Amino acid sequence: MWSGWLIALLGLWTGISAFFGAGPYFYAWNDWVVGVIVVVLGFFAARGRPAAILAGIVGIWLFIAGFIHGLHDGPGMWWNEILVGIALIILGSAVARGTTGTIEHPRAHPAV
Repeated sequence: MWSGWLIALLGLWTGISAFFGAGPYFYAWNDWVVGVIVVVLGFFAARGRPAAILAGIVGIWLFIAGFIHGLHDGPGMWWNEILVGIALIILGSAVARGTTGTIEHPRAHPAV
């Protein structure tokens, strides 16, 4: 399932992006932990639905963490946490609804 691999890539990006925003206080531990969790969930989400739903829940945390002072350093990290959190929420909810499958052409199922 492509959504699982996309979730894993978002987790990888979250973990790696912690190195880009490392300021003098180095608040990157949240992004490292969340990144590792999301990568693992992404690999499991490629095989099943529950892990993708959990990745959406972790996305909610990442979104909220963007607003908590002390969990990010600078506006770049803030935007990164917000946007990746939103992407994880959207992917997790799409998988929960079952809308990440293949797109079928309308003529594939003719009207009766």
